[in-house]
This record gives sequence, C-alpha cells and structure tokens, in this order.
Amino acid sequence: MPKILIANRGEIAVRVIRACSHYGHTSVAVYADQDLEAMHTQLADEAYSLPGSSAAETYLNIDAIIAAAKKSGADAVHPGYGFLSENAEFAAAVEDAGLIWIGPTADTITALGDKVTARQLAQKVGAPLAPGIDRPLKDAGEVEAFAAEHGLPIIIKAAHGGGGRGMKIVHDLAEVADAFESATREAVEAFGRSECFVEKFLERPRHVEVQIVGDGQGRVVAVGDRDCSAQRRNQKLIEEAPAPGLSADQRERLHRSAEAICAEVDYRGAGTVEFLLAADSTMTFLEVNTRLQVEHPVTEAVSGVDLVAEQFRIAFGQGLSLPSTPEPRGHAIELRINAEDPGRGFLPTPGRIDTLTVPGGPGVRWDAGVRAGDSVQPAFDSLFAKLIVHGPDRDSAIARTVTAATELHVEGPATVLPCSLEILKDPAFTGAELGIHTQWIESELLPRMTTQDRPAPIPESSLQRMDIEIDGRLTRLGLPAALLAGLGTAGGAGNDSASAIGSDGSEGGAADGAVSAPVPGNLVDYLVADGAEVAEGDDVAVLSAMKMETRVQAPAAGALKQVAKVGDMVAVGEVIARIG
Repeated sequence: MPKILIANRGEIAVRVIRACSHYGHTSVAVYADQDLEAMHTQLADEAYSLPGSSAAETYLNIDAIIAAAKKSGADAVHPGYGFLSENAEFAAAVEDAGLIWIGPTADTITALGDKVTARQLAQKVGAPLAPGIDRPLKDAGEVEAFAAEHGLPIIIKAAHGGGGRGMKIVHDLAEVADAFESATREAVEAFGRSECFVEKFLERPRHVEVQIVGDGQGRVVAVGDRDCSAQRRNQKLIEEAPAPGLSADQRERLHRSAEAICAEVDYRGAGTVEFLLAADSTMTFLEVNTRLQVEHPVTEAVSGVDLVAEQFRIAFGQGLSLPSTPEPRGHAIELRINAEDPGRGFLPTPGRIDTLTVPGGPGVRWDAGVRAGDSVQPAFDSLFAKLIVHGPDRDSAIARTVTAATELHVEGPATVLPCSLEILKDPAFTGAELGIHTQWIESELLPRMTTQDRPAPIPESSLQRMDIEIDGRLTRLGLPAALLAGLGTAGGAGNDSASAIGSDGSEGGAADGAVSAPVPGNLVDYLVADGAEVAEGDDVAVLSAMKMETRVQAPAAGALKQVAKVGDMVAVGEVIARIG
C-alpha cells in the first residue's frame, strides 16, 4: 500500500495520519523544531525533520518537503489545509519528483486559486454573481471609481489564497486607500502575490458553501452544503451542515453551480465552492478552495462520506465512490477551538496547555493536534482542535454541542470557547429565522465578552543542532538545549520576554511610553513615520500573528521613536517603539 507524506502539522496532520492507518497506508510526518514532540510526529509511522522554527523555513519550504519525501521513500503527498495546500508550484514540484499529489492538478489550482479567473468561470456557467471588476486592480483609484458607480459597501479581495487574508470591507470612501494598501500587504505576506480585485459587498450576508469531489475527468459531485456564517475577522468560528433555512430551489442552484464551476476545470479530489447569501435571498459566488476544508467533518457526519478516504481513492485511480449527492442524515455542528481571547478582540494567546478535559457522549467527535502538556505555538495557526457534534436534527445538535462544549475544559491559553457558547445560546443562532451573518460576532457579540488570563510566553525552540562524527561519518544531530546545557556545551540563556508579562497575564514591566507587542508575531509595517507625533490610541504599527493582522496602538501622546525593524519577529510584551 502507498506511503503518504503529510506536508502539514497539527490537527489536520493527525486527521490524515489516522486515515492512513484506517486504510492500510504508511504515514510520514514532517516537523519544525518546536514540533519535535508534537502529536502528529508521535502518531505517524515515520517522522522527518524540517530544520527551522518558522513557517517559511519548514512547512512552506517546498525543497525541504520534497527532500523529506524522497528520503522517506514516500509514494504520495497530502497537503492538508493551509500552508502549501493551494500552491500550484508545490503541486507541480510533487508530481515532477515522481510522487502522487493528493489534490487538484497545478493547472486547476492556478485557475481556481486566482479569484478573478474563478469569477469568470462562475459567470460562464451561470452561477450567481454580484457586480465586480473581473481583473486585478491597478490602484486605489479604481476602487474609488467602482464604489462611486455601484455604491457602498464594497469588498477588496486578494486574488490568490484564502482564509480571510487580504480581504477588506469598505463602508466609507475615505477608507479606500488604507483598505487597498492593507489588502495588498496581507496578500503579499500570505500568498506572495499582491493582486486584488473588488466587488459589491452584500450587507449582513450568510456564508454558505458546497463540498464537492471530482474524479479529474469532468465528473463532479456535490457531497453537501454547510453554513459558516459565524466568523471573526473573515475567518470561521462555527460551522454546521446542512446549511439551515435554504429553500429546495436555493440548495439545488448552489449544488449544481458548484459542480458546474469545478467540472469546467476537470476538478480532481476534494474542494469547496463558497457563496454569500443576503437577507433578501440574493446569492453570489465567492471563491473555490482547492483543498480539504477545516470544517469538512460536519459534512462527513451528515453524509456518511469519509472525505480523506475519498481523496485517497481519487488520487490512487479508484475513482469516486459517490453516484450522486447523498441525502443528509441529521445535523452536525463544529466548534473551532482556537487559542484566542475574544475579550481582547480575538487576540492570539499561544501558550502551554496545562489541562485538557475532552468531552464525550452520543455524536461527539474530537479532532485535535495537541494533548495536555503540549503548546500552541506562536509561529503557526491558533487553531489546535475541533469539536464536532452530530444529532438527529438541528435543535438536538445544538443541545448536544452546548453540553459537550460545557464539558470541554482547557487551562493555559485563552480560547474562543466562551464566545462559541454565547453564540450557541443566542436566539440569533437558535431561532427559526437565522440571524447570524458574517459580521454578527464583531457587531453584536464582541462587546459582551470579557478578557481571560494570558499565558506565559513560550520559550523559543530548545532544539540545537551540532555536527558529530559517528563511525567515521559526519552526522548532524538535533539535541535538546537542556541536554547540551547539562554537558556544558549550550550557549547562554536566550532572551526571555516573560518579564514583560505580569504573573496574572497582564502586560507590565515596560516604562511609560513603551509601545509593546500585544502578541508574538512579525512586524509588517509602521503606520506612522519615525519621529512623527501621535495621539494616545492612534494605530502606530501592524503585527501579523497566527494568520491575523493586529494593530498596535500608542499608549500615550508624543513623538514616536521606532525601535524594532519592519520584518522583525517580536515576542509578546517586547518593546517595538517608544513615545517621548
């Protein structure tokens, strides 16, 4: 049976590793330095190091992953989601290396990964579409002209990638230039491409999507639909299947449109076609995600289809197992468990998971990439687990999810769980007329949330590499720094930012006027020039942390003196500027 390398980490790597075990395949994990003892490396049949501690050095390093695949003798590569899963260059490199790529072809990823091209395909097959400019924008002036013609609000989107990155909603013409700059900056950082386009934004829309699988020869089947309207920062928090409140005609049009768009490019493997549904029933095509989605388990629960197994079947030439769209059985809800503090605007809170109590009961599934004692790493996504609950109908699924979420107990990092429980109990979610929309959390729920304790910072990777001769052959070993320290070979203590955080998790220890990083991340931009005068509360810098942009505010009025450089990785509490 094939040996499959999983080019990912965390809960999706664990999900694919378990599928390999179920279906008789050998699994190969790869890992960054800080993931040496991670759950996915422990469960895989084999594990290979990707030396480094950043995403760019490891899980985004095409050459390193291909080298690991060759070294392991892998037959195929499964990309999971995120990282390189929608990267056409990676898909081509895998196949050029003589390996099987478990996903769509590079040409398909290119065609559908470009949202402009995907929009053109949607138009060709007659899928619902809102007005928009179907080509990359030249500058902010084009956005202003479009807004003048079609009215506000509008949405600027990165043409490549997904996950809410490079997506900015504009309600005021005065905000266009800043929004365009922010969208292009996020697009470059996340996807390496700056192209953006614009379209009319539907007010208070629901986010509805269709799960498809294709055999690569023109046959595409819609497996089912999901509602993913509970979002923060354009990233999903709660998903459910099937999407509630759709008429038979709406569901039919969404399913057939999704199939037609993907059939145009001979789609191979699993994918998702996303739509927006306005309160007035206006529907518009949004994008195609050419990979497995985080929320795929809810579709599995109601359809009885193992989507990872379906990916295996298609990649290994066995074709689709589905003759047509299955009738949904019951209802399923998924809660994403992210290390974020809703009371601080969903600020990422990486840290060690001291205690983890997992719920059980009828219809409860727990997909996780961590166990008690593991850490949610600041260099990667804040998602560390998912709670999926199935019931015979929506009301029972909600009740079971509340019970399971109440049983779930996490100590260490702050999590989004209190926010998710508020949503599950709110009439906007539970009522017959669904009131949840993609901005509902920020506009309605966020003001109710209180802050949680913040965990102590995670030390930098303790793995150190050194060359050693074994039987006359020079070999590079990666050894824990604690072991080397005991041997008297480790360097001095690294920079510890813990002093910047109080024992209760509050920020402290910095002198007045110090502008400190509220999260660990990459300093991507200063919003004011060095030496410029700022007022208290002004946004002065932008950090990128765990897939999110976080703006840093001035703690006082005065002249800003930049300390850290754009591009620097900074720790939580680290001083990036001073105001005097």
